[in-house]
Amino acid sequence: MNTAFTIRPAQPSDVAHIYAMILELAVFEKLEHMVVASETMLHEGLFGARPACEAIIGEEDGVVVTFALFFHNFSTFLTRKGLYLEDLYVKQAHRGKGYGRKMLVSLAQLAVERQCGRFEWTVLDWNAPAIKLYTGMGAELLPEWRICRVAGAALTDLAQPGARA
Repeated sequence: MNTAFTIRPAQPSDVAHIYAMILELAVFEKLEHMVVASETMLHEGLFGARPACEAIIGEEDGVVVTFALFFHNFSTFLTRKGLYLEDLYVKQAHRGKGYGRKMLVSLAQLAVERQCGRFEWTVLDWNAPAIKLYTGMGAELLPEWRICRVAGAALTDLAQPGARA
């Protein structure tokens, strides 16, 4: 029996599904200790007065099985906005069906429609299946770049007047 897979923009009624998949993603990435998100916070980020991000949903026969959360950034070298994929997750029981690839294609189409200069994301170095998918689709891994992050108490400290320079 053939299944129907569709992709659509996320709606407020999808927040609970997205949140549940974020928790599953955290477990998959062995990062559940870092999750401080709530459904309320996610709703505000996606659909509040000043949304910080967007999401698309993938459904199999009307059941949510994947999401991609993304936002725009800006390249000073290109002087064009870019599309940055924060997270893409496919529920374990639905992997291997090409849904991740279809979600990436949908986001690439969106980036082209919005005249973005690039489409970027990160991948954990141990996630070999994802790396194989991404490079097989034409993504370039940039090993010379490193992510810099200041969060939590370090961010609060850095924001103080007279912070170490």
